This record gives sequence, structure tokens and C-alpha cells, in this order.
Amino acid sequence: MAAREAITVSVTRTVKPGYEIAFEKALHDFVQRSLTLQGQQGVHIMRPAPGSASRDYGIVRKFADQDSLAAFYESAEYREWIQSVSDFTEGAARTEQLSGLETWFTIPSAPIRAFPKWKMACATFLGVFPAATVLGLTLGPWIEPWPFLLKGALFNACVVALLTWLVMPLITRALQGWLMKGKEHSL
Repeated sequence: MAAREAITVSVTRTVKPGYEIAFEKALHDFVQRSLTLQGQQGVHIMRPAPGSASRDYGIVRKFADQDSLAAFYESAEYREWIQSVSDFTEGAARTEQLSGLETWFTIPSAPIRAFPKWKMACATFLGVFPAATVLGLTLGPWIEPWPFLLKGALFNACVVALLTWLVMPLITRALQGWLMKGKEHSL
């Protein structure tokens, strides 16, 4: 039995010139049918920017767990989709499977990739420790008299916001060479 950890799959497909409308219709129909499958937790479609030369479409889909992902790939809906889309796309789909904190560990202009968990843990510690320490010294005295749950909620919300929009992007850029060293990350 597979682990019960949510899984996100990122798929990039290049659409043949002139087939964009047919591809989008097929994609829309497929998404509507496939979201009824058990374990589906959502899908996000990224279209090429208007006016750009790109013909790449990104499809990010979240599954409840590995069993749901396996059932999706074995479903009639998925097999029909693969068959129908082959006339509209160039080459094979580029697929990456993610779980955990990978979305914090993105390198600018590179696809999202799964790094070794021990490297993610080290990089996360390097972000969390100083952020929590600085907030403890600056925000801590100000919220000390507040009720425990309210104080904890505000403190943790500030830590998460700092990590998401400031600290982890800086840490990831600073450690880019080390994070990517010694391992091919694509699936």
C-alpha cells in the first residue's frame, strides 16, 4: 500500500501550431471528466502568455496519495486523453512528480524538481532558524501578553510569510549549486 502523502504532478505539453483551440477543448473536456475520479484534489492549467512565442501548456494536478495517482494513470479517462491529444501535441509530455516542500525549492527559469529530502531539511533549517530567532526578538516581546493560541498563530503566520516570500527564495538561490549537485532531478 502506498504512503498517504499528497502528490503533485507537473506536466508540460507543447501544442502544434494551429492546434491550440482543439487542444484546449480536449483538455477542458478531460479535466471535467477526470476530476470525478477518486483522490483528485485539483488541477491548474497554465497557458502560454498572450503574444508569446511559447506553445507550452502546463498542467499541475494534485492527488491525495500514490494510490490515487496510480488509479488515475490506469483510468479509461487518462488512456482516452493520451490517445486524443497525440494529434495536437509535439513530442512526449514532460512530467515531474512532487511531494513535500519542493515548491519552496525552485530555481529561477528551471522546472520544479524534487531535491533530496535531507538537502531540503538542511536548507529549511537555514531559513527557519534565523527567521524564528529574529521574530522572537522583535515580535516576541510585543505579543508576549497575548493569549497563547493568538500569540502562536500570529508568530507562525509571520514565520510562514517570511519563509515563503523572502527567506526561502534567497536560500534557494544561494544554495542552487549545492541543491542541484550530484543528482538528476527529472522523472
